[in-house]
Amino acid sequence: MNRRGFLRGAAVVGGVATAGCLERLGFEEQSAWANPPLVEDRPDVVYLPAGSEEMATYGRAVDGDYALEVSYTIPHRFWIPGEGGSRVDVEPDDSLHLMLTVWDRETDTVLPVNVQYEILREGDPIDGVGSSPWPMIAQRMGFHYGDNVPLPEEGAYTVRARVGPVDAVRTGAFEGRLDTTATLAVDFEYARSDVHDIDVELVDEDRRGTRDALPLMDHGDRHADSGASGDHDVGPAPTSRGPPIENLPGDVLGTERSGDATISAVVTDDDRYSDGSASLAVCPRTPYNDVILPFTSLSVSIERDGSVVQEAALGETLDDEFGHHYGTGLDGLESGDEITVSVDTPPKVSRHDGYETAFFDFEDVTYSA
Repeated sequence: MNRRGFLRGAAVVGGVATAGCLERLGFEEQSAWANPPLVEDRPDVVYLPAGSEEMATYGRAVDGDYALEVSYTIPHRFWIPGEGGSRVDVEPDDSLHLMLTVWDRETDTVLPVNVQYEILREGDPIDGVGSSPWPMIAQRMGFHYGDNVPLPEEGAYTVRARVGPVDAVRTGAFEGRLDTTATLAVDFEYARSDVHDIDVELVDEDRRGTRDALPLMDHGDRHADSGASGDHDVGPAPTSRGPPIENLPGDVLGTERSGDATISAVVTDDDRYSDGSASLAVCPRTPYNDVILPFTSLSVSIERDGSVVQEAALGETLDDEFGHHYGTGLDGLESGDEITVSVDTPPKVSRHDGYETAFFDFEDVTYSA
């Protein structure tokens, strides 16, 4: 599934705490990229990886309601979707790991959206770059789109991304919006030294593999921009953390853990979904950082006095109050009803270290009205 094929072999540098100035340490570029060591006996939950890479921003652009931020870090491994999914390792010709964050300017919400892109050199697309970056989750970066990218040489380039439409159900401030496409372009200057000088911070060995996560990065606090370009009227991208569950309008039925995701259920008495007099919103997120888990399939079954009174698929939804969630209309709840939520398909997103073993083996979760 990797558009350029899997690793042909890249040396790992042991015992070096950072990747900065690797050339001065005597490494050639093709062997310089050093993934942090992979934790042994990785648990099937969210865990602290062996290290994390800093990152920098190339620039931002806007087109209508859409905003785009292009950032980068050193090339590094990731896992494509699928339980025990295929690992994509660094190839010798990879220049950097390119990341795209797309968000809605009106609500400042990171969007799960259709994204296609190309990288131009003097107006012409370069070879070796796939047209669709992977949707990804990373402990520091949160939800984004990215891939390892080979660039033929140093110099000026342009990332041209075509985003939209948003396929999710849109309610509240999202209703009637984000149903078109937009093209956004960010110019950047690629210099090998900028990538080589990005730090890799290693986690203490006795903490690696423990149940925890690295802190989610505030995009405004990232590594200094490197020749950032684009529309400077738009600020840094928002994080992909969902709104606090306790702040959501309605009756919070509770938060359960399944597949090592937190799954919260909220019932409201509004009719934001046209097929019911009330609404159910379900919010699956990563533990520790509350990052959204898009491209997941969920369903609900409601039982009353031993009989099922409603079954429904939950639609992936964007709302200005609930943020990203999965929802449906309700025929009405009565005290004592049992609401069972099932994850029918795990999140179809690639994962970075610390997330690649979680969010697969889900069991049903049940709440009481």
